[in-house]
Amino acid sequence: MKTIDVGILGGTGMVGQHFIRFLQGHPWFNLTWLGASDRSSGKKLKDATSWRLDGDIPSSAAEIIVSDSKPSASAPRLVFSAMDASVATEIEREFAQAGHIIVSNSRNHRMEADVPLIVPEVNPSHLELLRGQQKARGWKGMIVTNPNCSTIVLTMALAPLVPFGIEKVIVATLQAISGAGYPGVASMDIMANIVPFIGAEEEKMQQETQKILGTFLNGAITPLPARVSAHCNRVPVTDGHVITASIELSKKPSASAVQAAVENFQGVPQQRKLPSAPSKPLTYLPQADRPQPRRDAMCENGMGVTVGRIRECPVLDIKLVACGHNTIRGAAGAAVLNAELMASEGFFD
Repeated sequence: MKTIDVGILGGTGMVGQHFIRFLQGHPWFNLTWLGASDRSSGKKLKDATSWRLDGDIPSSAAEIIVSDSKPSASAPRLVFSAMDASVATEIEREFAQAGHIIVSNSRNHRMEADVPLIVPEVNPSHLELLRGQQKARGWKGMIVTNPNCSTIVLTMALAPLVPFGIEKVIVATLQAISGAGYPGVASMDIMANIVPFIGAEEEKMQQETQKILGTFLNGAITPLPARVSAHCNRVPVTDGHVITASIELSKKPSASAVQAAVENFQGVPQQRKLPSAPSKPLTYLPQADRPQPRRDAMCENGMGVTVGRIRECPVLDIKLVACGHNTIRGAAGAAVLNAELMASEGFFD
C-alpha cells in the first residue's frame, strides 16, 4: 500500500504523545503534521511539549513544526484527533467540513447517530454510516471515532457472546491512572486507595456498548437491546484497565462454550492482517488469578485483550474478567487500527 501522510490534532498533549509513539515506523502512515494550541504553534515539537512517556521524543517527530489547530493546505487529509473534549467538537467539524478524514479519540461525536463508533473486530460494517454522514452534513471529509478505553475492553470481551443473545450486563471496572491523562489523579487521592467515581465514565460505557454491539440496517444503527449497568473505579495501577462482568444470555451456554467462543474469536483486522491488528484479539488465560494489568496489559504489544475466570454466575449466567491496555488498545492504537480498517475499505483512495 502507498504510504499515507497523517497528522495529529492535539499532538503536544498526553494522548497526542501516545499517537506519536504508536505511529513510529508504521508501514502505511507517515506522520508529517501536528496541530495544537496557539501557545505551541510555530515551535518545534521538542520545544513545544514536555515529553511524559518513557524515553525521549522520537527523532522523526521532534523537529516537526507545530501548526494551529485549523484546516490548512499543509494539513494532510487523514488526521488523528487527540483533542481535549472541551475544544474538540468545533475543531473536528471544521476539519471534516474542509475535506479531512478525522479519526478521533475524543468523546464528543461518539454518540451522534451518523458517526461510526468503531472497534474493528466487532462492528466494521458501521463504517457505512459515513456515506450518509457526508451527505447529510455536506462535508467533504468525515469523522470516525473509537470508544472509551474501558468500553473497548468490555465490547471486545462481549463480542464472541453476541450469538448467545446478550440480555443483561453488569460490569465493574478497575481503571489505571494513566487513563486520567496528565497530571491525572492527585497522588494523595489515589495512593493506597480506590476512587469509586470517574466522571461520566459509567454513562459512556453503558451507551457506547449498546451502539457498538448494535445492528447496522437501512443506513442506521439499532442499539443492542441488552441493558448494561457499569460501576467505574480508579485504582493505583499505571497502565491497564480490568473489567469484571456478569452477563445474562438468552441461549444459556455453558462456561466451556463461552470459553471456546472467546478462544476462537477473530475479526476483519485479523483476516486482512492489518499492521496494528493483534494476531489474537482475545487471549484466554486459564490461571485462576489472571488477567492482571502488570502481567497482561501488553499482550500482543498492547493491542490484545486478555480474558480469564470464565465461570457460571449464580445471579445471571456467565461471569468473566478481562484486561486491556488503556492508552494503546484503548486510545492511540484503537484509532490507528480504525484508520487501517478504513484504508483497507478504500476510504482513502
